[in-house]
Amino acid sequence: MLISIPDVLTPQQVAEARVILDQAEWVDGRVTAGHQSAKAKDNVQIPEGHPAARQLGDMILGALGKNNLFLSAALPLRVFPPLFNKYSGGQSFGTHVDNAIRQIPGTPHRIRTDLSATLFFAGPEEYDGGELCVEDAYGVKKVKLPPGHMVLYPATSLHHVTPVTRGARICSFFWLQSMIRDDGKRTLLFDLDMGIQRLSADHPNHPSAVQLTGVYHNLLRQWAEM
Repeated sequence: MLISIPDVLTPQQVAEARVILDQAEWVDGRVTAGHQSAKAKDNVQIPEGHPAARQLGDMILGALGKNNLFLSAALPLRVFPPLFNKYSGGQSFGTHVDNAIRQIPGTPHRIRTDLSATLFFAGPEEYDGGELCVEDAYGVKKVKLPPGHMVLYPATSLHHVTPVTRGARICSFFWLQSMIRDDGKRTLLFDLDMGIQRLSADHPNHPSAVQLTGVYHNLLRQWAEM
């Protein structure tokens, strides 16, 4: 399941982040790439653990913790600290798949990367190219979102970023381990949750909403890994 999550950050938060990002240190993006990805990756990013990355990462995680659409779609168990990258001057990232396991810097903990996330800080009008292209069973989906919006997609997907030929594409990217490992089961739970919410809004106190909520939680109880 690929889903766009609008307005993760407010326009004011985006503006504050852009000031910090413009003043931050940027290094070769291959520092966080795996062996195969390093051959395809051409961008710059803020070093892991940099104060700017920690400050903005906390902003993003705080916003996501209050975002019901994200929580329903991801069912997050652990989140990798957000990273930040920039593409300009023809830079791109060729077709690759994200590493299955990530070590959380400065800790003994690892996460399984079930989901990948990209949060946009530059508007589509600010740069040419730079589309995130995600391959799934139905073809290639191209993503280029407004500032403060985020896309969430299975980390198992082949994906690439097209060359940026004008301006700069500035994003945060990170990974999540979900309580539900399987994307198909996650999608079923998300669809069921959305249906329950619509039923409750259209027909308050309808007894079917309680019954379906029970089904949702029993499936979650059966499938969740903690």
